[in-house]
Amino acid sequence: MLIAALLAAVSVALPADLAKAAHDYDRAQVASDKAELERLIADDYVLHNSGGQVQDKKSFIADQVAPGYKLEPFVVEEKVEKVMGTAAILGGVARAKGTSGGEPYDVKLRFIDVWQKRGGKWVVVMSQATRVPKG
Repeated sequence: MLIAALLAAVSVALPADLAKAAHDYDRAQVASDKAELERLIADDYVLHNSGGQVQDKKSFIADQVAPGYKLEPFVVEEKVEKVMGTAAILGGVARAKGTSGGEPYDVKLRFIDVWQKRGGKWVVVMSQATRVPKG
């Protein structure tokens, strides 16, 4: 009973400010908007990317705004949305298509973004992305 009550407590609708921040984050990635990414990503951000590397905020943003990089708009399926006070886990599965270094890519990723409310604003503090095998 206690476990069910705890799960119900974290499975509520996203707060409006978090939903907006998450939407803005997705849009900033598609637009390669450096200023918006700087605003939405915590200075101590860590990404475990789909290639198995660990990136910090500076490295991730550099990749997002690099010449020859473009991410097409995407839809998140199998959504994960867990809010725990001033922390939240958002994720799911998305098909990422675009170009990197001028070369096309098309991968399906299972991802998790960990958000935290700091100074009254939601920021991404950590992400994990794993490639979903084709087939």
